[in-house]
Amino acid sequence: MSNTSGSSASSKRKGIIAGLTAGIFCLSVVILGICIVRRKKQSTEEDVDTYWEQLSGMPVRFSFQELQDATGNFSKLLGEGGFGSVFEGVLKNEEKIAVKQVNSLGQGKKEFLAEVQTIGSIHHINLVRLIGFCVENHHRLLVYEFMNSGSLDKWSFSKDSVQLTLDWLTRRNIIRDIAKGLAYLHEECRQKIVHLDIKPQNILLDENLCTKVSDFGLSKSFDKDQNQIVTTLRGTPGYLAPEWLSSFITEKADVYSFGIVVMETICLRKNFAMSESEDRVHLLDLFRRKDEEDRLIDIIESNDEDTRLNISDMIRTLKLALWCLRSDFTRRPSMSAVVKVIEGTLHPESNLEHQTLDFNPLAAIRRKFEFETTVSVSPSVLSGLR
Repeated sequence: MSNTSGSSASSKRKGIIAGLTAGIFCLSVVILGICIVRRKKQSTEEDVDTYWEQLSGMPVRFSFQELQDATGNFSKLLGEGGFGSVFEGVLKNEEKIAVKQVNSLGQGKKEFLAEVQTIGSIHHINLVRLIGFCVENHHRLLVYEFMNSGSLDKWSFSKDSVQLTLDWLTRRNIIRDIAKGLAYLHEECRQKIVHLDIKPQNILLDENLCTKVSDFGLSKSFDKDQNQIVTTLRGTPGYLAPEWLSSFITEKADVYSFGIVVMETICLRKNFAMSESEDRVHLLDLFRRKDEEDRLIDIIESNDEDTRLNISDMIRTLKLALWCLRSDFTRRPSMSAVVKVIEGTLHPESNLEHQTLDFNPLAAIRRKFEFETTVSVSPSVLSGLR
């Protein structure tokens, strides 16, 4: 009886020991795995940092503390959107900056640095300059030159006609500068860069109203020998080219968006405007209808002396916008050709086909989505990598 009891106790002790041993072994394996993963992650981050430090000509890398100090702990908000908030700041050398805190969901450190490398390698007078960046723990920040006069939409769509009036010569220069910036991206960079979000909110003005294209967060780069790329829908409703429905995109998607911006800049109103009468709510439809009637002058609502003196040049520029807005992207001009038209060394293509949109359910749904989304868009003071 006692032997049986002792044998049972011994077996129980052996079972407990075996269980503890197995548990300790499993725990050791888990701890070892965690250590390996952490070491591998740390090694990868160190490799990325080492790679970045070896690159020359790249933007300045700031610490989070430096940018926190420069912005007064991010106290002066300039603007915000779904992809981050922008704050005013001043560097130690007294240079004024705009710092964007990027929402980095779904984007790792390596991907962020790759985007910064692309943006930091492009330099043109009509592109907003990226001064530096910060990538530290979960923080992702971009440091841009400060543009005192804000974005083009503030000037084109302002209700304050006294303070924010742009004469035709200024607007013409703005259109030319946008075209030059895009021509550089499309044709002069080592790789072709397509912006994919050209709109007035992403066109910034300095204190002298010199114009620069900003916000390359949705941009795509590809080799110059590639005719097109396949990508998911990106951009802003109201400025999207028709070919987005097929997902096959070229740099001509930017040309179409540019055409919308030109139309809005001349007419000084949004493509979609609820305040207009029913037949004038959709500016693009009105634009094409008046072109069919050979009455483009009707969509230029201003009748001041500046308009009367420059009406022929404004009509000529509207014809250029029509060329950019052709449904068939292969028949739109290059941005370098657009620059030549604006500078007077090339005439816009004549005999453009009229492009009245036929009704179909898909177009109606898209139109409704564009209208409901666009009317709620707020001006952005400065946009950065998204």
